[in-house]
Amino acid sequence: MPKIRLNDTTLRDGSHAIRHQYTEDQVRRVVRALDDAKVQMIEVTHGDGLGGSSFNYGFSKVSDLDLISAAVDEAKHASIACLLLPGLGTVADLKEARERGASMVRIATHCTEADVSIRHFQAARELGMETGGFLMLSHRISPAELAQQARIMVDAGCQCVFVVDSAGSLIMEQASDRVAALIDEIGDEAQVGFHGHQNLSFGVANSVLAVRAGASQIDGSLAGLGAGAGNSPTEVLAVAFERLGIEHGVDLDGILAAAEDVLKPMVERIPAMDRGSIIQGHRGVYNSFLLHAERAAARYGVPTADILAEVGRRGYVGGQEDMIIDVAVALQS
Repeated sequence: MPKIRLNDTTLRDGSHAIRHQYTEDQVRRVVRALDDAKVQMIEVTHGDGLGGSSFNYGFSKVSDLDLISAAVDEAKHASIACLLLPGLGTVADLKEARERGASMVRIATHCTEADVSIRHFQAARELGMETGGFLMLSHRISPAELAQQARIMVDAGCQCVFVVDSAGSLIMEQASDRVAALIDEIGDEAQVGFHGHQNLSFGVANSVLAVRAGASQIDGSLAGLGAGAGNSPTEVLAVAFERLGIEHGVDLDGILAAAEDVLKPMVERIPAMDRGSIIQGHRGVYNSFLLHAERAAARYGVPTADILAEVGRRGYVGGQEDMIIDVAVALQS
C-alpha cells in the first residue's frame, strides 16, 4: 500500500481566490481545523509567497509573517510551511519566517529557471528547514527537460521537487509522465510531489496518477480554494486516496468539517470551472492571472476569456501580471 503526505495550501494558494485578504482569526481557525484533521503540512503566505504583498501582485490584508506566527501558535502537530519566489522573496524574508516558526519552505521558479533557486535552497538548509521545490507551469516543457530542472534543485538542497500544474493544463499521463521522469532522474536523492489545479477537472485524477507514478507528496486545498479554477480539493483527495488504498493519515470526518464548516462560511467565492479558468487550462495560462484579467476586463470592456487567450498566445509567465493591462488595451483598440 503506497503512503503519501497530503499537504494543504488553503492559506497560501487559497489566498489568490480571496485577493490575499485573510485575517489572523481566519488563519487561526483554518489551522486548528486542519491540525485537528491530522494534516501534516499547512502552507501559509501571500499567494505569491514571502514578499508577495505588492502593487503588482495585490496587497495582503495582514502581513504574511504575522499570519505565519498565528499559524504556528495554533498548530499542535502540523508543520507550517511558507512559499518563496526568488526575486520576490529574499533570504532575509526566509530567515524571518524561520524565526516566526515556519519549519518548511517551498521555493518556486518557472519550470526552466531552477538555477535561480540555488542560493535560497542552500540558505534554507542552513536554517534547518525542510525544503520543497516548485517547478511552475510544468506543462511548458517536456518530461525530460523538467527532470533536468529538478536535478538542479536537488543538487542545491531540495528534498522534494513538485511537478506544479500552475495552469491546470496537464491531462492524465501528461502529469504522471513528468513525475516518472523526475523519479528516474533523482532516484532516492529526493522525493517527488504533485500540485494540481482543476481548470480542466483533472486535478484529482492527475494526483492519483502521480502517486501511481511514484509521487510521495500531494497538494490540495479545502474546497479547492486556490488560483484559477482552484486546487485539487484536499477533502476529495483524502477520500479518493482512502478508496484506492493509498495511506495518508488525514482524518476524513475532520477534513470534511474543515472544508464545509470552517472554510466555506468565511469566503465569498469558491473557484469554479468557468469560461475564463477553462481557457486558462486550455491555453496554459498561469492561474493567478484570472482575477487580474477579470479586473482588466471590467475596466476596459474586454471579455476576460479573450484577455486570457491572448495572454496564453503571448506565453506570459508568473511575474508578468502587470502586462495583462497591455493585453486588455490592445484588444480594446
